[in-house]
Amino acid sequence: MPELPEMENYRRRLVEAVRNHVITDVEVNREKSVGVPVAEFVRRVNGRTVVDIVRRAKHLVFALDSGDALLLHLMLGGSMHYGTAVQRPLDTCQVIMSFGEQHLYFVGLRLGYLHLLTASELRAALAKLGLEPFDPALTPQLFTSLLTRRSTVLKVKLTDQHVIAGIGNRYSDEICFAARVLPLRKTGSLSGEELAALYRAMHTVLEQAIAAGGYMASPFSTTDTTTGGYNGRFFVYNRGGEACRVCGMPIVRTENAGRKVFYCEVCQH
Repeated sequence: MPELPEMENYRRRLVEAVRNHVITDVEVNREKSVGVPVAEFVRRVNGRTVVDIVRRAKHLVFALDSGDALLLHLMLGGSMHYGTAVQRPLDTCQVIMSFGEQHLYFVGLRLGYLHLLTASELRAALAKLGLEPFDPALTPQLFTSLLTRRSTVLKVKLTDQHVIAGIGNRYSDEICFAARVLPLRKTGSLSGEELAALYRAMHTVLEQAIAAGGYMASPFSTTDTTTGGYNGRFFVYNRGGEACRVCGMPIVRTENAGRKVFYCEVCQH
């Protein structure tokens, strides 16, 4: 599932491609993906201008000049592609938004969605999300308070979108590795130094992943040479049984609360 770095990478590509552009046509091939009847979606979206694209946690918000918004969550298997009709993806496209001769293809929106919302509906949909990792309000002191307020498994707390928004399975494991802390530790057992290391690691790992274009393998467009640049750079995630890039010992793969967990039992404590 795309996390903060992947969605931030998409946001930057979309700003370059479609911000301040008029939507000249809309095609919806799966009504459940848009959250309203197809006819209503087309009526309220077609002809509108995309005035901005912002990210909130793992979501993207397409702000329209009408005051409505499109709330995107790719979930598992979702992706976007931008190009001409000749460059249309071979996979089924649940939604297609056209900008003249260029088209924005939404692929794999079966668990994901592109919901059309009013301003008040958008506020309600995002109201329960926690602070962003880069929000200035998330100070080291508040970070410590949020993680230790109720002692639970560290990975569970890092991936709780009501606590800190935008971190998922992949980057929680990478953050823990960078901080040299086991992801299965109880947050109440973390020392002040370990909490400080986690705070620094959160910023470092996410900044590096954003700069490299995240892990999504397929490019956003034919001119996109950035997307997916972080793929293959993970230290632990999805590397169970492979050698740790620091100490050489096998990476451990296990599960907790239905989530895959990867770590090095030598490098992390």
